[in-house]
Amino acid sequence: MKVLIATQKPFAAAAVNAIREILEKAGHQVALLEKYPDTEELIRNISDVDAMIIRSDKVTAAVLDAAPALKLVVRAGAGYDNVDLEAASAHKVVVMNTPGQNSNAVAELAIAMMIFMARNQFTPATGTEIMGKTLGIQAFGNVGRLVGSKASALGMKVKAVDPFLSKQQIEDGGAEALESLEELYSSCDYISVHIPATPQTIGSIGYKLITSMPKGATLVNTARKEVIDEAGLEKALEDRPDLKYVTDIAPDNLAALKEKFGLRVFATPKKMGAQSAEANVNAGLAAARQIVAFFESGCTRFQVNK
Repeated sequence: MKVLIATQKPFAAAAVNAIREILEKAGHQVALLEKYPDTEELIRNISDVDAMIIRSDKVTAAVLDAAPALKLVVRAGAGYDNVDLEAASAHKVVVMNTPGQNSNAVAELAIAMMIFMARNQFTPATGTEIMGKTLGIQAFGNVGRLVGSKASALGMKVKAVDPFLSKQQIEDGGAEALESLEELYSSCDYISVHIPATPQTIGSIGYKLITSMPKGATLVNTARKEVIDEAGLEKALEDRPDLKYVTDIAPDNLAALKEKFGLRVFATPKKMGAQSAEANVNAGLAAARQIVAFFESGCTRFQVNK
């Protein structure tokens, strides 16, 4: 089978070599497409591809139309909203993710962002400490649990809300389980967001939730840009000069936010939650192993479409 590694943001060279070794050992042919300029270039390289490993690359209906041999797409990472799942299912293409492989890298970034904002982006002004503060975690999956454990080790009190987990499951993960988002936001000095972008979550974090946060609170987003109501966020920061926002996904209105609110807002230059050497290798190798298992035994354990 021919496997294409299609990455506008490439894996580290060591990861590429390890992915290639796993796939070639299993008898697959490997092709590499890195730093390509647009979707049209991807389309030109996919006509005879049986499987594909991607990162944040967009797999649209047009891409799938151009890939008659394609049977499997593996997103090296947890999120998969960059893949048109409906179109993939219509083309009988299995889509998988690699949950957990980037989790520690994202969790460490979330903690680092809290400290960065608590210390006024490392400017000389007097900051605060996160020890003794309360952290609320919105979605208590792989990343959320790691953020919680690291925060606890730093002396924070941890609360969480996750509609897909029982109270006991959240408590077993080391957090106090709350009943609602309203209760979480209103009772926590920091909120760390870890929800996917779905029709139910897009734009769901807005003015009402943000302004319910305690005085001096900080909202931390290492999830998806789309889950934030950006107009609501801007109005909340205007009406509550004590609040802060830090994100790994720059909002569309970042320039306006920075101009109005200065050090109260920060966004990383590009999404870097998974940008660690370890995560880079882990996710890529997991993707390669899932491809091997799929073609050897039909394993679809991490399939995200039906």
